[in-house]
Amino acid sequence: MDTPKNEYNEIKIICPEDCGNAPKKQHLKEFNIALVKNDLIFIIDNITDDFNWNIIGKKLIKGKESSVETLKQMQNNEVSELHISNIITHGYDGSINGTLILENRKRYAFCNVFKFNSSRNNSKVKECTSYIIELK
Repeated sequence: MDTPKNEYNEIKIICPEDCGNAPKKQHLKEFNIALVKNDLIFIIDNITDDFNWNIIGKKLIKGKESSVETLKQMQNNEVSELHISNIITHGYDGSINGTLILENRKRYAFCNVFKFNSSRNNSKVKECTSYIIELK
């Protein structure tokens, strides 16, 4: 199966075609692209006020404002490629995994597990648990 490639502000996005075949999958894809692009407006519009972000082994961030501050601090981590392997959604839950490549060529495997505030399409994200592992 061919994997389409798209450019988002100089970030190469590689994602299997079926990762966008359902509205909630497309929403998670867009959310993760916004994370790597550090698109604060998109993130702010798509998380709840009581959003919690647990970056396993690093920190637990509570609340929308704290999450936005953390993202602002991460703006120097320039991502050059986002490879999405899988997007899975069901009801209130969703996950996405893949690989990030930074401009300095460091590579990270990641998995983000989400909890939405409802089971409807385009629901706001209430929780995110991120697993990030540097690859050698």
